[in-house]
Amino acid sequence: MICEHDLPETLFANPIWHALRTTHRRFAIAAGAACRYPADVAPFGAVAEPSAAALRDLHSLLAAGESVWLIGQSDSSLPDLVVSNTLECLQMALPLDVAPPPANPEVAPLSAADAPAMVALTDRAFPGYFRGKTCEMGSYYGVRRGGELIAMGGERLMLDGYSEISGLCTHPAHRGKGLAAGIICQLVQNHRRDGLVSWLHVGTENAPAIQIYLRMGFKVSRTVRLQRMSRADAA
Repeated sequence: MICEHDLPETLFANPIWHALRTTHRRFAIAAGAACRYPADVAPFGAVAEPSAAALRDLHSLLAAGESVWLIGQSDSSLPDLVVSNTLECLQMALPLDVAPPPANPEVAPLSAADAPAMVALTDRAFPGYFRGKTCEMGSYYGVRRGGELIAMGGERLMLDGYSEISGLCTHPAHRGKGLAAGIICQLVQNHRRDGLVSWLHVGTENAPAIQIYLRMGFKVSRTVRLQRMSRADAA
């Protein structure tokens, strides 16, 4: 299934690289043909091409034992840089002719002051992906009940004209109530206001989430592979 407004291959085969060289360049830690986000922002890195030279540059950006996730095929021939995990994901986008429903009035902006609560909530679902400064990558929204953050979501990879929806998480006791969908609607409304295309990544095995996105009008653009590259040598 291809999205009516497809995500261009020239950008989205390697979106981390393009984000760090454009809209997110303020975060970029770079060496030659490799770059990465700071460890307290996001566990993502990228290489311009999957060459041995680029992977050596990536190796130089990692501390001993540290790892980052890359999008694309970058099998390493370096003995001290190994693929320690892989994850198949769909890239999905919302066609511009699909109108999102109104946002949930409970949805409210989150700030850096909410970072500890955001990390605590996301660690229930995907520990390690959301860091103390991940919220600086874009705008984040949440729903609180009794002062407790019970649902959240926001923006992650930002490319010129495209904003990724990510960090969607709902406390297990409050799932099935449409809270995540309300947050997505708020983000999509923001994107339409600013002339941006809303897109996201979702694991191919996460059938419940995929069904939610399809019902909201998102279309599958392509399947990509995320690889966790780990530096295995000593300091």
